[in-house]
Amino acid sequence: MNVFFHECRAYRKTTLIWTLSLVGIMVLFMSMFPTIAKDIEDYKKVLDGFPDAMKQALGLQVDTFGSVLGFYSYVFVYISLCGAIQAMNFGTAIVSKEVREKTADFLLTKPITRNTILTAKVLAAFTSILFTSIVYLVASWLMVAAVATDEYSTKAFLLISISLFLLQVIFLAIGIFLSVYLPKIKSVLSVSLGTVFAFFIIGMLSSSGAEFKRYLSPFKYFDSYYMIEHTRYEGAFLLVGLGIVVVAIIASYIYYTKKDIHSV
Repeated sequence: MNVFFHECRAYRKTTLIWTLSLVGIMVLFMSMFPTIAKDIEDYKKVLDGFPDAMKQALGLQVDTFGSVLGFYSYVFVYISLCGAIQAMNFGTAIVSKEVREKTADFLLTKPITRNTILTAKVLAAFTSILFTSIVYLVASWLMVAAVATDEYSTKAFLLISISLFLLQVIFLAIGIFLSVYLPKIKSVLSVSLGTVFAFFIIGMLSSSGAEFKRYLSPFKYFDSYYMIEHTRYEGAFLLVGLGIVVVAIIASYIYYTKKDIHSV
């Protein structure tokens, strides 16, 4: 528990900054909605001039752009990108920071097992992204209710917003896997940004074409417009996401208990 609380304290400031940033971005964009909704026909004419491939890549649905959930879905594309970076940062730093800060020897000589250490670190990172997701959910709920100019499905809204947490869990698991398997990570931010943006670009490129391309990027596992229409998640993609998390975490535990960890 000491390791868990120490990690939570270490993540405290960063978690607060990320949480406020996500909420700030959401509030900034959603505050524009009443003005956009008032002149939606003019906006639709502009958006109709965009190539279909570009609209799909940017997550634009012209038909629903004037509704509060349609606009929120567009904004959520970039909220999820920022949330994925946060989770990836936490995951990638879990083990690598002990090597980078030369504290691995001190930590591993404590009378606790490696599994206990890794579990405490994983739980601390999980707690941090859970806090971010809960605060974001409450703030977005209040904001959407405040600016809505039409009736909307609360269930669909909740599904979209909760998918931020689900996406973060996937990227947290990927980050943990990289943190354990890569020999030495000199810069957590460069690895996190590189990985997240690679998946994001893959997701943009897979927006058109064969359905199987969506499996290549976690960003495409939670389709906001599908949730608006069907008020549920797509089961196949939910299972794939769960599989990624389970495999990444199990593989990380197996390798971490056996690997040589150097403090220098």
